[in-house]
Amino acid sequence: MASGDALGNLKGLRITSLDGDDEEEREQEIAIDEDDDDDEDEEAEDSVILGFLKKPKNPRSLLRHLFPSKAGGVPAWLDPVNLPSGRSCLCDICGEPLQFVLQVYAPEDKECTFHRTLFVFMCTSMDCLRRDQHEQWKRPPHKPSRSVKVFRCQLPRHNAFYSSEPPKKDDKASGTAVALCNWCGTWKGTKHCSSCRRAIYCSEKHRVKHCNFGHEPDCKRVRISSQSYDSSHDNSGAAMELQKEVACNTLWPEYKIIQEDESAYDTQMSEDNVCGSSLVPRNRTDESIMSSLLEAFEGDGDRKSWASFEERIGMAPEQILRYCSSTCAKPLWPMSSGQPSKADIPKCRYCNGSLRFEFQILPQLLYYFHVRNDINSLDWATVVVYTCEASCEASVAYKEEFVWVQLS
Repeated sequence: MASGDALGNLKGLRITSLDGDDEEEREQEIAIDEDDDDDEDEEAEDSVILGFLKKPKNPRSLLRHLFPSKAGGVPAWLDPVNLPSGRSCLCDICGEPLQFVLQVYAPEDKECTFHRTLFVFMCTSMDCLRRDQHEQWKRPPHKPSRSVKVFRCQLPRHNAFYSSEPPKKDDKASGTAVALCNWCGTWKGTKHCSSCRRAIYCSEKHRVKHCNFGHEPDCKRVRISSQSYDSSHDNSGAAMELQKEVACNTLWPEYKIIQEDESAYDTQMSEDNVCGSSLVPRNRTDESIMSSLLEAFEGDGDRKSWASFEERIGMAPEQILRYCSSTCAKPLWPMSSGQPSKADIPKCRYCNGSLRFEFQILPQLLYYFHVRNDINSLDWATVVVYTCEASCEASVAYKEEFVWVQLS
């Protein structure tokens, strides 16, 4: 059993920057966790944590063994072996493999949730998202078809993948991990290239895409290497090099998520002080994202909801995520229409317990992902994630939770 000092140091991994940024930035990286100060327990329980995006100075800070919260790129899988598989990886509507959106490291004060991360994936088709928004109204026992999925993965302090001690800045990931798709770098590879037998893919669709967009030179190089060298020597090195590649150039750009308590912001803050570490000028955020939503709203109810939403978001307009650990927390809805009733939120599919709101994703994320503002481009008003209130321990490593999409 670790000493109290060791346990305290381990918890420090949740609040310490590991990418060499300055002290001011390290202070901004507030963990999504309960406050340890007993005098502030009630305030911390109801507090909302805001997520902002920033390009990491050191991309290594987003590797899985450093337990990052991140958006874009490829996921830093918490359990690197027992990944979601089968139809869980696919859009239920078009059958395409889902693309990684973001992940939130959100441990809880239980042994089984010492490490806990939530992963969000989405189909990039707006047609599928519209269908998803329609399908989500189907109540149990009907199973709707979804294009947005979220998975919860959790590990105890002592596990097969990570040390029980806090990671150090120069640590490298250890242990086994499954080979990932050479095209998307996201899902477990199950299908090999029929020619080189080295490249591996999560689906036949991604094998075909890689074949059509540049795999042939690498494929030929590996075939030549296989014929010229012993398979236990240079050929294995070529295979390892090939498996590290992510060929897809349409993944969303990668950022780390900087977290701040919403209470740090108020309506009296000057524009110069609002989100000083942000990437987008506030006036551009308001004009390109906020006003476009308002134009789509109809009816007094939606306009009143939008006014309240805009006032709250306006305190920190570049937030892309809102998180709250309180069991009584509620989402901040942009519109009064399209909100779920209690009956629309299903029970946990693993323990049949209640689900709770945990976080929501805001449309500002689309700006950072460079999504075009076209009629058929991906768009939403908010994406709300509900998770098992008990963070139940089911046998499956990645437990699928529930997502509610509100379109603008």
